Amino acid sequence: MAQGEIKGDVYNDVTALPFNRFIGMEALPPDSGFLVSLPAAPHYANHLGTVHASALLAVAEAGSGAFILKHLGNGDGYLTVVRRLQSKFRRPAMGRVSARACAKAGAIDDVRSDLQVKGRALFSVSVEVVDEADVVVMSADIEWFITREGR
Repeated sequence: MAQGEIKGDVYNDVTALPFNRFIGMEALPPDSGFLVSLPAAPHYANHLGTVHASALLAVAEAGSGAFILKHLGNGDGYLTVVRRLQSKFRRPAMGRVSARACAKAGAIDDVRSDLQVKGRALFSVSVEVVDEADVVVMSADIEWFITREGR
């Protein structure tokens, strides 16, 4: 599959998802240290002229999804959905906002094992959203439920 191509319900690039395409989500080069971003644009602003909270949440969720794709593959044969999202808004965001993500040591191996043995897993991904001044404007912990399709 080509980058961003959609095959049935399998996506190999979160920016190809209809909602993420609609809002203008962009994939970032692997060497940038970030996974996805939203460009600076006035239509992402709130009543204070800073980036709207819902735009920051969209970047965090997409960043966590990109992290899963990077480490577990495109999920062919699995259904992956957000189960819980907890966030903390730290500072007002200005301009482009980008997401970087990580998981606890051993979590990726645990998820792979659970998927193989049980056919399902919970996967927690921690995300930081950073603005164009390289300030962490939001942090989030996103828990994903992953299950084998048809279960």
